Amino acid sequence: MTDIIDPAAPVAANDGRAETASKPEKVIVFDTTMRDGEQSPGASMSIDEKIELAKILEDMRVDVIEAGFPIASNGDFEAVRKISQIITESTVCGLARAGVADIERCADAIRPAKRGRIHTFISTSPQHRDYILQMSPEDVVNAVHASVTHARNLCGDVEWSAQDATRTERDVLRRCVEAAIRAGAGTINIPDTVGYTYPTEYAEMFRDLMENVPGADGVIFSTHCHNDLGLAVANSIAAIQAGARQVEVAINGIGERAGNTALEEVVMALKVRGDRLPYFTGVQTQHITRASRYVSAITGFPVQFNKAIVGKNAFAHEAGIHQDGMLKNAETYEIMKPEDVGQGGSNLVMGKHSGRHAFREKLKGLGYDLGQNALNEAFGRFKDLADKKKSVFDDDIIALVDDALARGADRIQVKSLRVIAGTEGPQEAHLTLVVDGAESTAMATGDGPVDAVFNAIHQLVPHGAVLRLFQVHAVTEGTDAQAQVSVRLEEDGRIATGQAADTDTLTASATAYVNALNNLFARKEKTAPEPIVASGF
Repeated sequence: MTDIIDPAAPVAANDGRAETASKPEKVIVFDTTMRDGEQSPGASMSIDEKIELAKILEDMRVDVIEAGFPIASNGDFEAVRKISQIITESTVCGLARAGVADIERCADAIRPAKRGRIHTFISTSPQHRDYILQMSPEDVVNAVHASVTHARNLCGDVEWSAQDATRTERDVLRRCVEAAIRAGAGTINIPDTVGYTYPTEYAEMFRDLMENVPGADGVIFSTHCHNDLGLAVANSIAAIQAGARQVEVAINGIGERAGNTALEEVVMALKVRGDRLPYFTGVQTQHITRASRYVSAITGFPVQFNKAIVGKNAFAHEAGIHQDGMLKNAETYEIMKPEDVGQGGSNLVMGKHSGRHAFREKLKGLGYDLGQNALNEAFGRFKDLADKKKSVFDDDIIALVDDALARGADRIQVKSLRVIAGTEGPQEAHLTLVVDGAESTAMATGDGPVDAVFNAIHQLVPHGAVLRLFQVHAVTEGTDAQAQVSVRLEEDGRIATGQAADTDTLTASATAYVNALNNLFARKEKTAPEPIVASGF
């Protein structure tokens, strides 16, 4: 059994409902990137990727890491268990439905954790009760009490969630929350599962529950919002203003459908607007960009250029008036410092005459702290790139480092590629791969050069995977820009993503496809997941 902890301990001791409190109060940051975020189609992460992300989140001082849904598959169970073994500062949480098997599987997974939490849930809305559960409100209330009681007997820290709370009749929701509190839940989550509510309505819901449910003053209320109407961050902040003291978020806002509340946006909103929002988190914000780039690299989901906080253009200024203001005083057009979120503070252009020390310092400024071997490899690739391009920009460096991190020690590697393309087909690809140390060469034709390249790979490495995504975008401007390619493959229900960058688009395409194959084969070596319909709040 994990240590019994007081979930309310991190929060300042007052009623937590007045926005005008004299002393700022702590908001617990609960990250669900590895659970709800991973449920984005195509965002599946390997165990090793989850472990690395957990370390980054712990470095950020995230309070609670929801590491997975242990009963969903053996892979998810192992990810939660291994993360529980290595994380010592953050609470490690696992998700469980209201059944005994789910809860006990979750308890087993988090047992090694220094601080563990069982997060159990059940649907409460009429839409879910009638069409999914086929249960009456009374049945749901009884299930809440039974599931939380069982979880509380196995772990001292239990969170309960009302799935689809914002479409639940208020009297039913009150009864469910009261049942969870009486059974011993220390955290009560009121999720906007389908992104349906709006800020004033959501805030009023929290106030109603806190004022009318017995025992509400002894627990922490949590907010978990989806972004179907683009209101997830606004709703989360409204809930905090109404008294919620835990916010559930995901890096880059990834998650089911339109995604979850973005960690970086809520954390920085509270930090920048502390004058009107008297709340704080313990997040070390200089790690935010590092986390964002890592999640983007392992999922293959690019961060849009104009994404708040972590986007490429978040601290970019092109208009003459803006540039003039920035030269006089950065505060004219920037409400936060790029260094505060781990974005490089300058656009220093690197080139082929730059040395290793300058390159190392540039990487640190961009949020990377590589070991010596990784640094040497990245520096060699940087030099190769500098010979091809007149100027190497920050985004070029980010792309080549992320590419190296994504590839790791791949069993299959691209050694050489020559492609014949043009108006007279068919196009040809001559490809040499190194597979487990042995070289193999093939020639293939296709309907276009990319198709020919992928056909050549298939000849050398036969497989049954289906291509689900092929995406190319330029890392920087100019005809010598690197192409960053993302490939997503699916086979027997397993999804794997590969990513690569190169000034040659076809080389990047081949490398990204091979990277995806490596990731897919690595997952096939693990136990196949048990079939389950995962749930997102």
